[in-house]
Amino acid sequence: MDSRRDPVQARNDGSLDLHDIAEWDQRTVLDAVAVFIYQALLIATRAFVVLLALFILLAEIALGTLGGLADPWIGVLTALSAVPALGLAAFVWHADVTTQEPLSLLVGTFLLGVLVAGFAGILNAAVPAVFLEAGIDLGLAAFFFLVVGPVEEGVKLLAVRLYPFRDDRFDAVIDGAVYGAAAGLGFATIENALYITQNVAAAGANQFAIGGGTSVVRALAGPGHVIYSAIAGYYLGLAKFNPENAGPIVIKGLLIASVIHGGYNTLAQFVPEFFAIVTGVGWFGGFVLFVVVFDGVFGLVLVWKLQAYRRAYRLVHDRPAPKSEPTEFER
Repeated sequence: MDSRRDPVQARNDGSLDLHDIAEWDQRTVLDAVAVFIYQALLIATRAFVVLLALFILLAEIALGTLGGLADPWIGVLTALSAVPALGLAAFVWHADVTTQEPLSLLVGTFLLGVLVAGFAGILNAAVPAVFLEAGIDLGLAAFFFLVVGPVEEGVKLLAVRLYPFRDDRFDAVIDGAVYGAAAGLGFATIENALYITQNVAAAGANQFAIGGGTSVVRALAGPGHVIYSAIAGYYLGLAKFNPENAGPIVIKGLLIASVIHGGYNTLAQFVPEFFAIVTGVGWFGGFVLFVVVFDGVFGLVLVWKLQAYRRAYRLVHDRPAPKSEPTEFER
């Protein structure tokens, strides 16, 4: 007997009407009211989250945190800083061996990635001071692994869960990686804008030099967001098609993405300087080397996941669908 089915339900040969006994579907007016209220609550919850995120973004612009976005120079720098992350997201999209994802869902997920970044900013700022009281190095590492990683990866995954996850066109596990990459691109773009705006505002007469330098640094940091959220998104896709274990699967993906993210932030505090000393290329050269090595390693992990899915898809694509096993009653 299938352990996920009620004993009466599993043994029914279709001769018994088990509505409201062991099975349920919409039949009565009360059933319709219950379905309507449930759907309305889901829509209202999603709308509230999106509107709150939009309010936070608009508040950041109004209060000056992102006010510089109206400056064409900052807009150009932000767009340029997002190019490497965009290229990586496009690679993940191209690696989808199933049907290509529609532009409307990709753009919507990107915009949600932009919006939910505000949640991460608020939560990161509200971190208890205990992390920083443990010593600079230990406190920062704890902050990155326990707060920044889980919070930022969580809100990016929220962007995927809010919109494309529920769409029927999200019809394969690998689609989770594609939409995760789109959310990561949106998050990286607004984060780049924030850093560039703040640095340009504080640069005084050196706005062009400081802005350009910040744009280059952020261009190197941005692809990481795509890698982390594509990995977490892949597991969200795995959860969609394995609902009996959905919770642990999602948590596993978030743990992997959060640890990689926290590792990047922690190592970035001292590894670039170490590379600079060892190679003599200066701090920026050391940072470039660090990013190339770190993103290269975990980018290969992502590629391995995508290639494993591609191989499995091609192996089974031309096979006939297997016949379902007979139930205990049929035997």
